[in-house]
Amino acid sequence: MNQSVVNNHKKSELLGNSVPISELRSIIKQVAPTDVTVLITGESGTGKEVAAKEIHRLSKRYNKPFVTVNCGAIPEGIIESELFGHLKGSFTNAYDTRKGYFEMADKGTIFLDEIGELPLQTQVKFLRVIESGEYMKVGGSRTEHTDVRIIAATNKNLENLIRSGTFREDLYYRLRSVNIYIPPLRERKEDIEILFRHFVDEFCSRNGINFSGITDDAMNFIINYSWPGNVRQLKNFTESIITLNTGRIITVEEVKKHLNLNTESVLPALVSDYNPKNELHLIFGALFELKKDILDIRHKLDELEFRDSLHGGLFISDDDIENSDFEKIEKEVLKYYYDKYNGNISKISDKLKISSRTLYRKFKQYGLKNGRA
Repeated sequence: MNQSVVNNHKKSELLGNSVPISELRSIIKQVAPTDVTVLITGESGTGKEVAAKEIHRLSKRYNKPFVTVNCGAIPEGIIESELFGHLKGSFTNAYDTRKGYFEMADKGTIFLDEIGELPLQTQVKFLRVIESGEYMKVGGSRTEHTDVRIIAATNKNLENLIRSGTFREDLYYRLRSVNIYIPPLRERKEDIEILFRHFVDEFCSRNGINFSGITDDAMNFIINYSWPGNVRQLKNFTESIITLNTGRIITVEEVKKHLNLNTESVLPALVSDYNPKNELHLIFGALFELKKDILDIRHKLDELEFRDSLHGGLFISDDDIENSDFEKIEKEVLKYYYDKYNGNISKISDKLKISSRTLYRKFKQYGLKNGRA
């Protein structure tokens, strides 16, 4: 959870000159002064939280709290306590009365990311908060009231979740009083160089680094790359390539190498087309990122034996990869990250971009220990 007060006079973080971004700014300017509930949709990494902050910045609540909650990162057993608070003694380890996020956001804005991960039972109580501002703390009997602006976001198709019975239809229509869609970065190429330059300036200023520049063909390659991870991927790429090329002009060869595009793929083509709704493919995508990291190390340290370093942590044979033995790969990846982060569910969830609830279930499925939050 992140809580902050947004400066109304601060420059907008919603960068770009493309038609979609210009239209998005126009919609936000119309929506922000009201208290209407907003649902922001779009692929992962497109900047949904940035859009939510912009709505808050331009609203009458700008000098009040802006609270961000990642619904997918909170285990189902404690999510109601996190959202609504609890009374002392209401459950094991409830040693003190605690405020929930809705109480913390009173008079301000609450941004609920990954709203599609909200459990059905909690959806009922959440709907009541939207409609009346009323809720009860866990273990309490008194009705509490909060005055908050609600903004929700998801990269999932909520209509599909309604059909599958995992998301309430009445909550869906109540949430999408206004639906704002943020297009993927590949559909707004005019914004890519602007964002790249912004991330360069921001990172270099923060770390005291002098940027030596980038060749025209390297910049053109960046602009025309598909960026499946969208703005988040572009930002991470920018910071990483600057760090590894301090004092050198960035070339197109370095860009390709950094994106692993001049290296023979270690995984079948299935990876590039994986469906983020498929858990196995999410794990497989994480494995892909891990393999890329190992390859980067091999490029930097020619004397390092790739097989020895690989076998020292994550052991997956070439036969497993060739035969697409997803379950074995999934188990090995989970075990690798479990050992690497000492069972810390929050860190593993953040690294793999998978909800904590899914990880708990997967650990149980494969006989791993439950880990810790």
